[in-house]
Amino acid sequence: MPSCSHSTGGRLLVLGPGDGWHAEQLRGAAASVGLPIQFADYETLTAVIGSDGRLQGRCAAGPLARYAVVLCRTMPLGSLEQITFRLAILQAELERGLPIVNPPRTLELAIDKFAALAKVAHLGYPVPETAVVQSRRDALTCFVDFGQDVVVKPIFGGEGRGVMRVQNRELAWSTFTTLERLNAVIYMQRFVPPGGRDTRLLVIGQQVLAFRRTNECDFRTNTAGGASCQAIVATIEQREMALRIANVMNLKIGSVDLLDCTQSGYVVLEVNGVPGWKAAQSCLAGCREQTTIAQQMIAYLHAQIAGDRRATVPP
Repeated sequence: MPSCSHSTGGRLLVLGPGDGWHAEQLRGAAASVGLPIQFADYETLTAVIGSDGRLQGRCAAGPLARYAVVLCRTMPLGSLEQITFRLAILQAELERGLPIVNPPRTLELAIDKFAALAKVAHLGYPVPETAVVQSRRDALTCFVDFGQDVVVKPIFGGEGRGVMRVQNRELAWSTFTTLERLNAVIYMQRFVPPGGRDTRLLVIGQQVLAFRRTNECDFRTNTAGGASCQAIVATIEQREMALRIANVMNLKIGSVDLLDCTQSGYVVLEVNGVPGWKAAQSCLAGCREQTTIAQQMIAYLHAQIAGDRRATVPP
């Protein structure tokens, strides 16, 4: 292991938006335990390699070496060069000893739905029948093979954006033609009945929180699209599965989403490296003794600074 050249003064850097509900939750939770916290946009990341060969990464909040831990939140869209550089500078700092949650390789896997699902399938967990192709012709072939009822979604993306159900050849033709002209990879999955029901397993260190999401009007379970959310207790099987997937992907804070399946009970739909938790937190609002989800995240990060690898806090 390389020697750590980073500060252990107990400062937290959050890469991502400094405004909005999630940022305020993290800011308040950090303040409650006296943890200094700063936010900076990914677009402000810079790197200099000096004449002595030493690398210095910086952002709008100052040198990365000033911080004891970095929390990676939502990374904005960018060119291939921009995304590659952001991950590269984080990887370089990680190799120099800076704790990063989640690590760059984990972010890369989780951002890519195909890469994450391939990992899950390799572990032996059920996943939806999935095809990833690069041409309209191949997409139409898979569309027929999948019974002409598929869900098409961006291979990068989240929160239900760009997700559509395609059930006839004419719509399939126009959808795949558009994606081909955009030089997009076409990511599709056979529709999994009954639709509109899933379970989110939120992982924070070794802790797993479970939430049941239901939408009676649409197959998508995003609360922004009208789904309801209810806190539940994860089963032993769900907890073990979520932690095993997280361990293989080196996911420290994230989520594993399970879709109800009429035939097999459930399939693992995706792994999220930067989960939102606003709806989940609203489910816990009536529990006076329940710490907030942001407080549990901050407790995990604080424990990393203190060297406590257990990094859990009682709910």
